[in-house]
Amino acid sequence: MMKMSENPTVALVGPGAIGTTMAAALHEVGRSLTICGRSAREQLELRFDGGRVAVPGPVRIDPAEIKNTFDLVFVAVKSTQVEAAAPWLSALCSAKTVVCVLQNGVEQKTLFAPYLSGGPVLPSVVWFPAQREPDGSVWLRGKARLALPDTPATSVVLAALRGTRCSVDVAADFTSVAWRKLLQNAVAGLMVLTGRRAGMFSRTDITNLSLAYLQECLEVARADGATLNDGVPQEIIDGFHSSPADLGTSILADRQAGRPLEWDSRNGVVQRCGRSRGIPTPISDLVVPLLAAASDGPG
Repeated sequence: MMKMSENPTVALVGPGAIGTTMAAALHEVGRSLTICGRSAREQLELRFDGGRVAVPGPVRIDPAEIKNTFDLVFVAVKSTQVEAAAPWLSALCSAKTVVCVLQNGVEQKTLFAPYLSGGPVLPSVVWFPAQREPDGSVWLRGKARLALPDTPATSVVLAALRGTRCSVDVAADFTSVAWRKLLQNAVAGLMVLTGRRAGMFSRTDITNLSLAYLQECLEVARADGATLNDGVPQEIIDGFHSSPADLGTSILADRQAGRPLEWDSRNGVVQRCGRSRGIPTPISDLVVPLLAAASDGPG
Protein backbone atom coordinates (compact mmCIF):
# COMPACT_ATOMS: atom_id res chain seq x y z
CA MET A 1 0.00 0.00 0.00
CA MET A 2 1.32 3.48 -0.86
CA LYS A 3 1.88 5.66 2.18
CA MET A 4 0.19 9.02 1.82
CA SER A 5 2.40 12.05 2.27
CA GLU A 6 0.65 14.96 3.92
CA ASN A 7 2.73 17.43 1.90
CA PRO A 8 3.86 15.77 -1.33
CA THR A 9 6.30 17.63 -3.53
CA VAL A 10 4.49 18.60 -6.73
CA ALA A 11 5.45 19.48 -10.29
CA LEU A 12 3.20 20.31 -13.22
CA VAL A 13 3.92 19.86 -16.91
CA GLY A 14 1.80 21.86 -19.34
CA PRO A 15 0.56 25.25 -18.07
CA GLY A 16 -2.34 25.56 -20.51
CA ALA A 17 -5.98 26.02 -19.48
CA ILE A 18 -6.11 22.83 -17.42
CA GLY A 19 -2.59 23.20 -16.02
CA THR A 20 -3.13 26.82 -15.05
CA THR A 21 -6.33 25.91 -13.23
CA MET A 22 -4.50 23.21 -11.29
CA ALA A 23 -1.54 25.48 -10.51
CA ALA A 24 -3.85 28.21 -9.23
CA ALA A 25 -5.79 25.76 -7.06
CA LEU A 26 -2.56 24.68 -5.37
CA HIS A 27 -1.04 28.15 -5.11
CA GLU A 28 -4.02 29.86 -3.50
CA VAL A 29 -3.88 27.48 -0.51
CA GLY A 30 -0.15 27.99 -0.10
CA ARG A 31 1.15 24.84 -1.78
CA SER A 32 4.28 25.32 -3.86
CA LEU A 33 4.90 23.58 -7.14
CA THR A 34 7.40 23.53 -9.97
CA ILE A 35 5.83 24.50 -13.31
CA CYS A 36 7.28 23.19 -16.57
CA GLY A 37 6.35 24.05 -20.15
CA ARG A 38 7.46 25.06 -23.61
CA SER A 39 7.44 28.84 -23.17
CA ALA A 40 9.07 30.91 -20.44
CA ARG A 41 6.57 32.92 -18.42
CA GLU A 42 6.92 34.93 -15.23
CA GLN A 43 3.46 34.05 -13.96
CA LEU A 44 0.18 32.32 -14.74
CA GLU A 45 -3.21 33.94 -14.23
CA LEU A 46 -6.57 32.31 -13.55
CA ARG A 47 -9.73 34.42 -13.71
CA PHE A 48 -13.14 33.39 -12.42
CA ASP A 49 -16.38 35.04 -11.35
CA GLY A 50 -15.44 37.15 -8.37
CA GLY A 51 -11.69 37.19 -8.63
CA ARG A 52 -8.36 36.08 -9.99
CA VAL A 53 -5.31 34.12 -8.88
CA ALA A 54 -1.81 35.05 -10.06
CA VAL A 55 0.60 32.12 -9.81
CA PRO A 56 4.25 33.21 -9.67
CA GLY A 57 6.65 31.51 -12.02
CA PRO A 58 8.96 31.02 -13.53
CA VAL A 59 7.73 28.43 -15.98
CA ARG A 60 10.78 26.25 -16.48
CA ILE A 61 11.59 25.35 -20.09
CA ASP A 62 14.74 23.23 -19.76
CA PRO A 63 14.46 19.72 -18.24
CA ALA A 64 18.22 19.81 -17.58
CA GLU A 65 17.59 22.43 -14.88
CA ILE A 66 15.62 19.94 -12.78
CA LYS A 67 17.82 18.52 -10.02
CA ASN A 68 15.31 16.59 -7.90
CA THR A 69 12.44 14.22 -8.55
CA PHE A 70 8.93 14.75 -7.14
CA ASP A 71 6.32 12.77 -5.24
CA LEU A 72 3.56 13.85 -7.64
CA VAL A 73 3.67 15.13 -11.21
CA PHE A 74 0.51 16.47 -12.85
CA VAL A 75 0.78 16.20 -16.63
CA ALA A 76 -1.63 18.53 -18.42
CA VAL A 77 -0.46 18.11 -22.00
CA LYS A 78 -2.68 16.84 -24.79
CA SER A 79 -2.39 13.35 -26.19
CA THR A 80 -0.66 14.80 -29.25
CA GLN A 81 2.09 16.24 -27.02
CA VAL A 82 3.06 13.22 -24.89
CA GLU A 83 6.21 12.37 -26.82
CA ALA A 84 7.39 15.98 -26.66
CA ALA A 85 6.84 15.97 -22.89
CA ALA A 86 8.95 12.83 -22.39
CA PRO A 87 12.15 14.71 -21.37
CA TRP A 88 10.22 16.31 -18.53
CA LEU A 89 9.01 12.93 -17.32
CA SER A 90 12.58 11.64 -17.24
CA ALA A 91 13.74 14.67 -15.26
CA LEU A 92 10.87 14.92 -12.79
CA CYS A 93 10.00 11.30 -12.06
CA SER A 94 11.54 8.48 -10.07
CA ALA A 95 10.17 4.94 -9.91
CA LYS A 96 8.02 6.10 -6.97
CA THR A 97 6.59 9.25 -8.53
CA VAL A 98 2.82 9.30 -9.04
CA VAL A 99 2.06 10.69 -12.50
CA CYS A 100 -1.48 12.04 -12.61
CA VAL A 101 -2.53 12.53 -16.22
CA LEU A 102 -4.95 15.44 -16.75
CA GLN A 103 -5.87 14.48 -20.28
CA ASN A 104 -8.76 13.42 -22.47
CA GLY A 105 -9.34 9.80 -23.39
CA VAL A 106 -9.38 6.34 -21.85
CA GLU A 107 -5.86 5.25 -22.81
CA GLN A 108 -3.61 7.39 -20.58
CA LYS A 109 -1.77 4.43 -19.04
CA THR A 110 -0.93 3.02 -22.46
CA LEU A 111 0.22 6.39 -23.78
CA PHE A 112 2.55 7.16 -20.87
CA ALA A 113 3.96 3.74 -20.06
CA PRO A 114 6.81 3.91 -22.63
CA TYR A 115 8.17 7.12 -21.06
CA LEU A 116 8.20 6.14 -17.38
CA SER A 117 10.36 3.87 -15.26
CA GLY A 118 7.62 1.84 -13.66
CA GLY A 119 5.99 4.40 -11.37
CA PRO A 120 2.20 4.54 -11.06
CA VAL A 121 0.27 6.29 -13.83
CA LEU A 122 -2.98 7.68 -12.50
CA PRO A 123 -5.57 8.47 -15.18
CA SER A 124 -8.17 11.11 -14.45
CA VAL A 125 -11.37 12.58 -15.78
CA VAL A 126 -11.12 16.36 -15.85
CA TRP A 127 -14.17 18.56 -15.49
CA PHE A 128 -12.58 22.02 -15.79
CA PRO A 129 -14.69 24.49 -17.82
CA ALA A 130 -11.56 26.52 -18.49
CA GLN A 131 -10.47 28.34 -21.61
CA ARG A 132 -7.41 30.31 -22.66
CA GLU A 133 -8.03 34.01 -23.27
CA PRO A 134 -6.27 36.19 -25.90
CA ASP A 135 -4.17 37.89 -23.19
CA GLY A 136 -2.76 34.54 -22.05
CA SER A 137 -4.88 34.28 -18.90
CA VAL A 138 -7.28 31.40 -18.30
CA TRP A 139 -10.99 31.90 -17.64
CA LEU A 140 -12.55 29.28 -15.37
CA ARG A 141 -16.27 29.37 -16.19
CA GLY A 142 -17.46 27.00 -13.46
CA LYS A 143 -16.30 24.67 -10.73
CA ALA A 144 -13.18 22.54 -11.17
CA ARG A 145 -13.66 18.83 -10.51
CA LEU A 146 -11.47 15.79 -10.96
CA ALA A 147 -12.45 12.11 -10.95
CA LEU A 148 -9.84 9.49 -10.09
CA PRO A 149 -9.81 5.70 -9.79
CA ASP A 150 -9.79 4.14 -6.34
CA THR A 151 -6.11 3.12 -6.11
CA PRO A 152 -3.34 3.55 -3.53
CA ALA A 153 -1.72 6.23 -5.70
CA THR A 154 -4.87 8.35 -5.47
CA SER A 155 -4.06 9.18 -1.84
CA VAL A 156 -1.12 11.32 -2.96
CA VAL A 157 -3.35 13.46 -5.19
CA LEU A 158 -5.96 13.76 -2.44
CA ALA A 159 -3.28 15.07 -0.08
CA ALA A 160 -2.04 17.61 -2.62
CA LEU A 161 -5.52 18.92 -3.45
CA ARG A 162 -6.91 18.91 0.08
CA GLY A 163 -8.76 22.18 0.73
CA THR A 164 -8.35 23.54 -2.80
CA ARG A 165 -10.99 24.79 -5.24
CA CYS A 166 -10.52 21.55 -7.21
CA SER A 167 -12.80 18.88 -5.76
CA VAL A 168 -11.92 15.22 -6.24
CA ASP A 169 -14.30 12.31 -6.73
CA VAL A 170 -12.85 8.85 -6.15
CA ALA A 171 -14.73 6.48 -8.46
CA ALA A 172 -15.07 2.79 -7.68
CA ASP A 173 -16.12 2.27 -11.32
CA PHE A 174 -13.66 4.58 -13.02
CA THR A 175 -14.06 2.85 -16.40
CA SER A 176 -17.67 4.01 -16.60
CA VAL A 177 -16.81 7.56 -15.53
CA ALA A 178 -14.01 7.79 -18.10
CA TRP A 179 -16.13 6.46 -20.94
CA ARG A 180 -19.00 8.78 -20.13
CA LYS A 181 -16.68 11.78 -20.42
CA LEU A 182 -15.26 10.31 -23.63
CA LEU A 183 -18.77 10.19 -25.13
CA GLN A 184 -19.14 13.89 -24.41
CA ASN A 185 -15.73 14.64 -25.91
CA ALA A 186 -16.44 12.50 -28.97
CA VAL A 187 -19.65 14.30 -29.89
CA ALA A 188 -17.97 17.65 -29.24
CA GLY A 189 -15.72 16.73 -32.17
CA LEU A 190 -18.63 17.64 -34.44
CA MET A 191 -17.97 21.25 -33.48
CA VAL A 192 -14.67 21.03 -35.36
CA LEU A 193 -16.41 19.90 -38.53
CA THR A 194 -18.88 22.79 -38.41
CA GLY A 195 -16.60 25.45 -36.94
CA ARG A 196 -19.36 26.25 -34.45
CA ARG A 197 -19.70 26.37 -30.67
CA ALA A 198 -22.22 24.73 -28.33
CA GLY A 199 -25.14 26.72 -29.72
CA MET A 200 -25.12 24.48 -32.81
CA PHE A 201 -26.65 21.65 -30.77
CA SER A 202 -29.91 23.60 -30.64
CA ARG A 203 -30.48 22.59 -34.26
CA THR A 204 -32.78 19.59 -34.54
CA ASP A 205 -30.70 17.99 -37.28
CA ILE A 206 -27.49 18.29 -35.22
CA THR A 207 -29.26 16.93 -32.16
CA ASN A 208 -30.47 13.89 -34.11
CA LEU A 209 -27.03 13.25 -35.61
CA SER A 210 -25.41 13.66 -32.20
CA LEU A 211 -27.79 11.21 -30.55
CA ALA A 212 -27.10 8.62 -33.25
CA TYR A 213 -23.34 9.10 -32.82
CA LEU A 214 -23.60 8.88 -29.04
CA GLN A 215 -25.61 5.66 -29.29
CA GLU A 216 -22.82 4.18 -31.41
CA CYS A 217 -20.23 5.30 -28.84
CA LEU A 218 -22.36 3.91 -26.02
CA GLU A 219 -22.36 0.44 -27.52
CA VAL A 220 -18.57 0.50 -27.82
CA ALA A 221 -18.18 1.80 -24.26
CA ARG A 222 -20.31 -1.02 -22.90
CA ALA A 223 -18.28 -3.56 -24.83
CA ASP A 224 -15.18 -2.14 -23.14
CA GLY A 225 -16.65 -2.67 -19.68
CA ALA A 226 -18.46 0.58 -18.99
CA THR A 227 -21.81 0.45 -17.21
CA LEU A 228 -23.82 3.31 -18.71
CA ASN A 229 -27.59 3.48 -18.94
CA ASP A 230 -29.66 4.10 -22.05
CA GLY A 231 -30.33 7.70 -21.04
CA VAL A 232 -26.70 8.85 -21.21
CA PRO A 233 -26.81 10.10 -24.84
CA GLN A 234 -29.82 12.31 -24.09
CA GLU A 235 -28.24 13.55 -20.85
CA ILE A 236 -25.14 14.64 -22.76
CA ILE A 237 -27.17 16.44 -25.41
CA ASP A 238 -29.29 18.10 -22.72
CA GLY A 239 -26.03 19.38 -21.24
CA PHE A 240 -25.07 20.99 -24.54
CA HIS A 241 -28.57 22.45 -24.88
CA SER A 242 -28.24 24.12 -21.47
CA SER A 243 -24.69 25.39 -22.06
CA PRO A 244 -23.91 28.97 -23.13
CA ALA A 245 -24.18 29.19 -26.90
CA ASP A 246 -20.60 30.53 -27.09
CA LEU A 247 -19.08 27.68 -25.07
CA GLY A 248 -16.26 26.07 -27.00
CA THR A 249 -14.14 22.98 -26.54
CA SER A 250 -10.39 22.44 -26.58
CA ILE A 251 -10.44 20.52 -29.86
CA LEU A 252 -12.30 23.39 -31.56
CA ALA A 253 -9.80 25.91 -30.17
CA ASP A 254 -6.96 23.78 -31.53
CA ARG A 255 -8.60 23.63 -34.96
CA GLN A 256 -9.09 27.39 -35.06
CA ALA A 257 -5.44 27.89 -34.09
CA GLY A 258 -4.19 25.40 -36.67
CA ARG A 259 -2.78 23.03 -34.04
CA PRO A 260 -2.84 19.20 -34.20
CA LEU A 261 -6.10 17.74 -32.91
CA GLU A 262 -6.71 15.04 -30.31
CA TRP A 263 -8.90 13.24 -32.81
CA ASP A 264 -7.46 9.79 -32.09
CA SER A 265 -7.85 9.87 -28.30
CA ARG A 266 -11.32 11.44 -28.44
CA ASN A 267 -12.86 9.86 -31.56
CA GLY A 268 -10.51 7.37 -33.14
CA VAL A 269 -10.55 5.25 -29.99
CA VAL A 270 -14.27 4.56 -30.51
CA GLN A 271 -13.65 3.37 -34.05
CA ARG A 272 -10.63 1.25 -33.06
CA CYS A 273 -12.33 -0.32 -30.08
CA GLY A 274 -15.46 -1.01 -32.11
CA ARG A 275 -13.50 -2.74 -34.84
CA SER A 276 -11.59 -4.89 -32.35
CA ARG A 277 -14.88 -6.08 -30.87
CA GLY A 278 -16.81 -6.50 -34.11
CA ILE A 279 -19.14 -3.55 -33.45
CA PRO A 280 -20.17 -1.51 -36.53
CA THR A 281 -19.27 2.18 -36.24
CA PRO A 282 -20.63 3.81 -39.41
CA ILE A 283 -20.73 7.35 -38.00
CA SER A 284 -17.20 7.06 -36.61
CA ASP A 285 -16.10 5.77 -40.00
CA LEU A 286 -17.19 9.13 -41.45
CA VAL A 287 -16.26 11.47 -38.60
CA VAL A 288 -12.80 10.10 -37.81
CA PRO A 289 -11.24 10.54 -41.29
CA LEU A 290 -12.60 14.08 -41.50
CA LEU A 291 -11.15 14.99 -38.11
CA ALA A 292 -7.85 13.32 -39.00
CA ALA A 293 -7.63 15.29 -42.23
CA ALA A 294 -8.55 18.54 -40.44
CA SER A 295 -5.67 17.84 -38.06
CA ASP A 296 -2.96 16.29 -40.15
CA GLY A 297 -3.69 17.14 -43.75
CA PRO A 298 -2.38 17.04 -46.40
CA GLY A 299 -3.73 20.07 -48.16
